[in-house]
Amino acid sequence: MAEAAAQDLLLAAAFVSDAQYNRNIPFRTSPEAVRLYHLYNHWMMRTATYFFIFLNLSLALFEEPAVYPLPFLATSVLEVLCLLVFLGRLTHFAKVTLHNVFWKDAKNICIMGAILLSLTDLGIYGVLRLYGVRSIRWSRFMRPIFLINFAESRQIRRALRSIRNTLPEITYVFLLFMFSLLMFSLMALKLFGERNLQTAEGLPYFRNYLEIVFDLYVLVTTANSPDVMMPAFDFSSWYALFFIAFVIVNTYIFMSLFLAVVYNNYKKHLKNEIRKLAYMKRRKMIEAFNLLKEEEGEQFVVREARWKQLVKLVAPDTSNSHRELLLRISDDEQKGFVDKKSFVQLADLLNIQVVTLKIRRHPLARWAPALYGSTPSRLLRGLVRHRAFVWTFDAIILINAVFIALDEDSISYAEWVFLALYVIEILLKVYTYEPREFFGKTQFWNWFDTLIIFAALTATILNATLQSTMRYNSQQILDIVFILRVLRLIRIVDSIQRFQVIMNTLINIVPTMLTFGGLTLVVYCVFAIIGMEAFHGKIQYFPANSNAPHALECGNPALKDSLFARGKYCKNNFNNFASSFIVLMELTVVNQWHVFANGFANVTGQPAKLYFIAFHIVMVIIIVNIFVSFILEAFFVEYSLEKSEVETAIEQKIQELGMGVQEDELQHEQLLDNMESAEHELEGDGGAKAQSKGLVFKIASKRYRTVDALLQRMFEAEIPLEDEGLSFEEILNLSPSSAVPRSPSSESAA
Repeated sequence: MAEAAAQDLLLAAAFVSDAQYNRNIPFRTSPEAVRLYHLYNHWMMRTATYFFIFLNLSLALFEEPAVYPLPFLATSVLEVLCLLVFLGRLTHFAKVTLHNVFWKDAKNICIMGAILLSLTDLGIYGVLRLYGVRSIRWSRFMRPIFLINFAESRQIRRALRSIRNTLPEITYVFLLFMFSLLMFSLMALKLFGERNLQTAEGLPYFRNYLEIVFDLYVLVTTANSPDVMMPAFDFSSWYALFFIAFVIVNTYIFMSLFLAVVYNNYKKHLKNEIRKLAYMKRRKMIEAFNLLKEEEGEQFVVREARWKQLVKLVAPDTSNSHRELLLRISDDEQKGFVDKKSFVQLADLLNIQVVTLKIRRHPLARWAPALYGSTPSRLLRGLVRHRAFVWTFDAIILINAVFIALDEDSISYAEWVFLALYVIEILLKVYTYEPREFFGKTQFWNWFDTLIIFAALTATILNATLQSTMRYNSQQILDIVFILRVLRLIRIVDSIQRFQVIMNTLINIVPTMLTFGGLTLVVYCVFAIIGMEAFHGKIQYFPANSNAPHALECGNPALKDSLFARGKYCKNNFNNFASSFIVLMELTVVNQWHVFANGFANVTGQPAKLYFIAFHIVMVIIIVNIFVSFILEAFFVEYSLEKSEVETAIEQKIQELGMGVQEDELQHEQLLDNMESAEHELEGDGGAKAQSKGLVFKIASKRYRTVDALLQRMFEAEIPLEDEGLSFEEILNLSPSSAVPRSPSSESAA
């Protein structure tokens, strides 16, 4: 009986953990499989998986053509090691998931196929290398498959699904755009083709239809404006009307239409994904409740002791005090059990970051109470806490900014004055506020401020010492000092409320932005490897004083008198993985991308332009627009939350119970009633409001700051409590047009 209860508890913990982290893996429920599933989701296993994924991707830096060459045997051993780790991870996944689900899952088939093809390609390449035959490592562009398809990368897969689901609508707009482009190109051929016009480089102007299509496509991106128009404009001012009409139709209307279509479809499919997550989370919490429930009168409940064991399994790092706080929220009336409604909210409760603050007296209040509690000391601390103190140092920072901009030798000594003022500010704050709280883990600006100031002070003293003793100015140290001086200005951001809103929004969306960083990494890796195979060695970089043949033409006479060579873009090549990434980054920015396309087309062939056009379509038109859509949605949510103070009932309850607790009176893991509001100021100096020993609980953020969390909360609000949810298979098959089900499932159906 006890063993069965322990197994039910472990299974319930797996369901709650999945609900907490929005995992939708249909795992087997046997005791051995559940234990393996907990191991599969352990943070060390996930970290190791990501390490080997990025190690596998980074091998391109050491393989031919290499940034840092390593022997073929070394890179081969590392690649085989990575593939073995991936195979082991996949085998582990197969042990915990249902067999029919595993073999129907395209992700697993892709991983197995990529492993097999990579080993085959590696073997063939190694054998041919032994015989001195150069071949292509065609499997390298498949390496991002491992980043996409492992279960840990579900956010990247969601973004890819959004792109896939948006493609049909984008295709229709793109076809209309191409029709417009081809029509304007045909008009340009007829208007300018027979007028014997020439470009600034002396080349024929608009006489080849395919070149016209490419030039006008570049004009859509504005990269060659107004250069492409000037020969026609010089011939007749009326021809400017053609280019104005083209830009209005294709750049402003069609490109805006692309963004509108992407944004509309992104929102629709994002809501569908979030709706699936909401139903999946509800379903898993119901499954966990059914495993632990006991009958209490006319309802089923989870006993307090059982609830504590569950939370300890799901969140082992949670302190006893924090756990008791969560229990008080779930069991508001302290009946000794948690009902179904409160239990299904446990995943949300665990996701709300609660900061536990210990109430401490200032060390000086203990060591020198008479001095620290004296009237002058209290007056000084009152001044430091006053808003005018912050305004004063903000003004000093602005004055310092003027001195930095002037940067005259005659006022260089003023830097010492500013450094002294900043050091005094830090010391006054440490004197006023309890040091361990002032330098707490969540006090980002305090850490930033202190590190910048003392780093600048150290660098300035070091440079002054070198100058006085050795008559030598270290340029590296001076560069560091100048950068630190400018970084000090960032402190202004923390003092202006509207700046804080924007900065907090940016900080809060960074984790989700990493998804698009992963997506960009996938696209860059694929195009970088293709680019290296297609263009490696075609363009070379030579130092400015080089006497090598064709050094001015980037080592290739085909680039003579080209914009690429005249612009000295020789270092922008595909000769190694790092250079390829830099080129792709420059192509993403769009400016001058046509110069790159024409340059590589000159040294290979005109079809090479298709590579650059394909990258622009995939990266700029699709992925960047998806990214912009996400940023728009995130800012809409953030600003609506800042203005309307939207808070869930759970968060409000945590605010009500975010209280200080006497540590000495915390016995048998029970919270006593002599509590104090967390909103009270933690002076830590023995004042009336502070307790000598104790804790204060408060939520780290009063709002759900991500788009996903807000939408998920919205959909969960639409699900009645008595609705036990759809089956896992029905949830996964929800379509974007599916209506929200209203008919509750019965207990027996579950």
